[in-house]
Amino acid sequence: MQFKIISIIFLSVLLITKAFAQDKNFHIYLCFGQSNMEGHAKFEAQDTVNVNERFKVMETINCPNLNRTIGNWYTAKPPLTRCHTGLSPADYFGRTLVANLPKNVKVGIINVSVGGCKIELFNKDNFESYVSTSPNWLQNMVKEYDGNPYQKLVDMAKIAQKSGVIKGILMHQGESNTGDTLWTKKVKLVYNNLLKDLKLEESTTPLLAGELVSAEQGGACASMNPIINTLPQTIKNAHIISSKDCEAVSDHLHFSAAGYRKLGARYAEKMLSLQGIRLQVE
Repeated sequence: MQFKIISIIFLSVLLITKAFAQDKNFHIYLCFGQSNMEGHAKFEAQDTVNVNERFKVMETINCPNLNRTIGNWYTAKPPLTRCHTGLSPADYFGRTLVANLPKNVKVGIINVSVGGCKIELFNKDNFESYVSTSPNWLQNMVKEYDGNPYQKLVDMAKIAQKSGVIKGILMHQGESNTGDTLWTKKVKLVYNNLLKDLKLEESTTPLLAGELVSAEQGGACASMNPIINTLPQTIKNAHIISSKDCEAVSDHLHFSAAGYRKLGARYAEKMLSLQGIRLQVE
């Protein structure tokens, strides 16, 4: 009986400690996708200065060149994905959030993205067969995530949940699935797995999905945008981020740095609106 009482007290202390360790004002967002979420544009001087310390990134691999180690938080100066990636929508998503949220709120980004990948890479049950038939360059990027990008995202998210609260998921993917009418169902499978593995509720975990380079910008995969726009029919809490007027580069697949800034701000504007906060216009 005495042992049972001691065990109950011990468990209670652990629960209380966990509750106090988790900061409800540390808002964490998971990001995944292919090269546009990974960060294709070279970041410029304006992107590396005046980064608010309330905006954090969790490093997902060891990056000696950045003096960052896996599983730790750092001020979110680009790159926010791997050691040598570029500017992505996540950069100005976070910057815009901290500029519009109360001063006591921090924002954290965890970005696990692989350029050129299909959505199948994030299917935790069948990704290995997809990777095994992929080009060497893609396999090498996957290796940086210990061979399993989905699991890496989940593992990092679980670490993050010890110090903050996951408030949403950002995705930019679809170029490699252009024309795939089953794409929305494949995304739903990934989304549902994330909810289950991280013990999240769909009603409080919006999924924000960005359009690809638009037709007006000569987007090579713009024909995928109508499919992307049907995602809310499959996932109730999915929201589409317009790429209209987001500048693209000459390959017609990727956005310029200016395009990423605008697209990232739009992700933030949508997330703020879902939280009942109107974007402050300077």
